[in-house]
Amino acid sequence: MQLRIDSIVFSYGSTAVLQDVCLDASPGDILGILGPNGSGKTTLLRCINGILAPKQGSIAIDGADIGKMSRIELTKRIGYVPQNSINDMCTPTAFEVVLMGRRPHVVWEFGSKDREIAWKAMEEMDIKHLSSQRFDRLSSGQAQRVLMARAIAQEVKMLLLDEPTSNLDARYQIEVMRAVQNQVRTKNIGACAVVHDLDLAMRFCDKVVLLHEGKVLAAGTRKEVLTPENIRVAYGVDSVVENIYGRERILIM
Repeated sequence: MQLRIDSIVFSYGSTAVLQDVCLDASPGDILGILGPNGSGKTTLLRCINGILAPKQGSIAIDGADIGKMSRIELTKRIGYVPQNSINDMCTPTAFEVVLMGRRPHVVWEFGSKDREIAWKAMEEMDIKHLSSQRFDRLSSGQAQRVLMARAIAQEVKMLLLDEPTSNLDARYQIEVMRAVQNQVRTKNIGACAVVHDLDLAMRFCDKVVLLHEGKVLAAGTRKEVLTPENIRVAYGVDSVVENIYGRERILIM
């Protein structure tokens, strides 16, 4: 599924948040959405997910304008993984949270096929052992995997990930990004991920768009975008990119 964003503009009242933003996301790739706080990253995801409507421009999936799609049509195509939201769900079990991902495909009630797909999604995220545990009692890393499994159970063609590694330790950050990479590669789907860790983006993102003050500062491959010059403009810090143990690493000075 090809996602194309063409010259979108969004503002909260008189405050401009996104200005003339363009980007493309393709199957088989992880597109990293980077930028300092307040640069419009989460707002961009919410526009793609149809939660917010751009003031100008268009967002299309395989050439079809999402603004003309029903909510059900959109959720069959796009799966949204928010920042860890344990406080938003207190009583469901982990399995019940994953099963919610089947809602766009259900007319009346969940069937055996829906439960089978939910179980498979939990297996892919290695969380079947958590199925009967309450969601609000999971660790941050476990909860993030459950939310990922919920999106996978939707059987979508595009994953939107809002800081999927926030509040996770180094081990879980790597495990979550590897899980995203595996889904993208094996199922030939796309992913747009808001990422704060530049080195994590250099390791896992195939393409990158760097936002600065609501505009696209640079877009392209990770090596083309994540340069010391662009990092200095966007974040106001000095950095170096060096090859360490066989891969490019970003070191902040």
